[in-house]
Amino acid sequence: MKLIPEIVQNAQATAALRRDLHAHPELCFQEVRTADVVAAQLTQWGIPVHRGMGTTGVVGIVKAGNSPRAIALRADMDALPMQESNTFAHASQHPGKMHACGHDGHTAMLLGAAQYLAEHRNFDGTVYLVFQPAEEGGGGAREMIRDGLFDKFPVEAVFGMHNWPGGTVGQFAASGGPVMASSNEFKIVLRGKGGHAAMPHTTIDPVPVACQLVLAYQTIVSRNVRPIDAAVVSVTMVHAGEATNVIPDTVELQGTVRTFSLAVLDQVEQRMRDITQHLAAAHGVQVDFEFVRNYPPTINTQAEAEFARKVMAEVVGAERVLEQEPTMGAEDFAYMLQAKPGCYAFLFNGDGSHRDLGHAGGPCTLHNPSYDFNDALIPLGATYWVRLVEAWLAPKAL
Repeated sequence: MKLIPEIVQNAQATAALRRDLHAHPELCFQEVRTADVVAAQLTQWGIPVHRGMGTTGVVGIVKAGNSPRAIALRADMDALPMQESNTFAHASQHPGKMHACGHDGHTAMLLGAAQYLAEHRNFDGTVYLVFQPAEEGGGGAREMIRDGLFDKFPVEAVFGMHNWPGGTVGQFAASGGPVMASSNEFKIVLRGKGGHAAMPHTTIDPVPVACQLVLAYQTIVSRNVRPIDAAVVSVTMVHAGEATNVIPDTVELQGTVRTFSLAVLDQVEQRMRDITQHLAAAHGVQVDFEFVRNYPPTINTQAEAEFARKVMAEVVGAERVLEQEPTMGAEDFAYMLQAKPGCYAFLFNGDGSHRDLGHAGGPCTLHNPSYDFNDALIPLGATYWVRLVEAWLAPKAL
């Protein structure tokens, strides 16, 4: 493993910064203190800072040489609205808020790279350090783009990285193509005519219709989507009735749809609408159908993924650079990849044995109250960022 010595020397200080961020988590579009900390560090290292893009976003600008070429590196800053179970010294000080996805670590890794890049500038061009708010459901990447991120800071490509618990520390994964799914949700209200449960013939009962819909939706993936295309349709909430002897007026269904392509998403949504409308009509039930598209699929471009893999191999060895297994989780870095070529990679976080005394008994997995970022990744992730910049913006031979 070829870590940059200066980054390793600074790793303890960077880890202390990461733990400070962990202790002070902030939710989407509320990352005021976090943004202040990031901006202060960048300014201390002589890096010009642009603030306020996407509400609380921070962009650091590091230039070297005369080339007009530029790339962007992105880290997310927000926490989750959940209660932390850990009791170690850097556990959350804000009830109901927790860095349970490692965004504190992502911010720290990019700051570690920023310090080195500012001090050495062994490249020719510009790197934009994008500290993004509101990945956890707020679409902060989309909002930064809407505020002119790539207009004000034009780049050739954009790169992101997420820690991935469970794999061996020192391993990366990157691949071209879809790596995370689109995230979408639906809400369906079936409106019948309630009445006495002992006299169902006097009612229009929406409950059997809801039961048939739940089953019918499962045929969309098994019988309408091509077997080689991945999709998930999950009904996760069913709300109906208040008494055992009363047929309710309404039933509400809610759930999620995940796909790796917009074409499959279009197909699933249309099929859901058709099934719902026709089945409801067959039973005389009125229906309200709401389908909300949240994040699109995260799709790496092939050339940029291969470039990232080569840089990773130079840092940790080719045997530790894995193919990226796509996941049905979602990520708003997808918006950046819709706007620019790039690669979203995984850096494995270990099995949780790194956690300090005082961690809760649960597993160290994402969105878990026992989670904590592995500080051993900081010099590794920061080194990767630096080597990626130096390789992408290598001075042209005369």
